[in-house]
This record gives sequence, C-alpha cells and structure tokens, in this order.
Amino acid sequence: MRLTKTTGHAIRILIDCAESDGERVKVGSIAGRLGISQLNAFKIVHILSKAGFIEAMRGRNGGVKLALDPASIRIGTVVREIEATEVGVAGTDGTIKRRVKSPINAIFDSALEAFIGVLDRHTVADLAVPRKRRPAPRLAVRPVAKAPAAAKKSKAKVLAPPKRAANARSARGR
Repeated sequence: MRLTKTTGHAIRILIDCAESDGERVKVGSIAGRLGISQLNAFKIVHILSKAGFIEAMRGRNGGVKLALDPASIRIGTVVREIEATEVGVAGTDGTIKRRVKSPINAIFDSALEAFIGVLDRHTVADLAVPRKRRPAPRLAVRPVAKAPAAAKKSKAKVLAPPKRAANARSARGR
C-alpha cells in the first residue's frame, strides 16, 4: 500500500510535537523543519486536531502540542484517521462495487489489515528523540589554506589609504 504525503507529514508533525517535550510548537517552525508549505502544515494540523491527536491554540502565544501521551498514539491509528482505508475493486461499469463481498475484496481487505497491524505495533514515542537528548549537529571544519611560499618571502608593504583632512574647507583650499 502506498501512503499519501499528507499521512507522512501528519506522522512527522506528531513526532515533532513529541520531541518538544510538551511545549507548544509554532506550526510555521514545523513547516520549515519538514520542508512543507505553511498552508499545507496548517491543513494537516487541523485534521490532527479534529482527530484528537494534538491541541491547537491560536494567537501570539499559540502553537500545537500533543493532546495524548506519545506512547499511546499508534501509527496505525494515525493512518486510519488520515487515509481512506477501504479497498474496493472497480466494476466493469467504472463504479466501485462494495455491497457484494467478492473474493478479491476479501484478499485486499486482509492485506490492508495486515499492513495496518504492523503499523499498530509502533507508537509516536518509538520514533521521537527528545530535543534535549539529541546530539548537537557536528559542524564541518575546513582546514585553513596556507599562503603560498612566494607570498611569505615578499616584503611588499601595504599602503594605507590617504588621510582625509580634518576640516573639509581647508582641504578645498578656501
């Protein structure tokens, strides 16, 4: 099964909130870290808020935080809330026939349940690393380039720029 980008972003938003250790996080900063537009982030936050996963507060001191313990939010539950988890096979006339339980629909339903069952074994807490315990990013250090040997031997003097006159009128000769 292929999950939509929205579902992937929703899980990442929940992980970001879990990593904040209960503090409110600005949706704009989440969008920046995830590399998505603020509009898209707000849309997903709205869906997660309606589903009861996060609490959203508007205003200057607003932001989002988890409404539940990260260990109680199962990834499978998030996928069920965000994705359409019904599988149907298109009929010959182009419509989806769901009333009659055909053998192929039973197979797809079973496969979908197995997929979601694996996701249910994992929680948001399993994926989150608190920011306080996260190692600091290592900065790349470039070696300092050495000056060529010819430049070291040269005794050239650096000329200073000409000094300006203290009084502008005297410099013009008036």
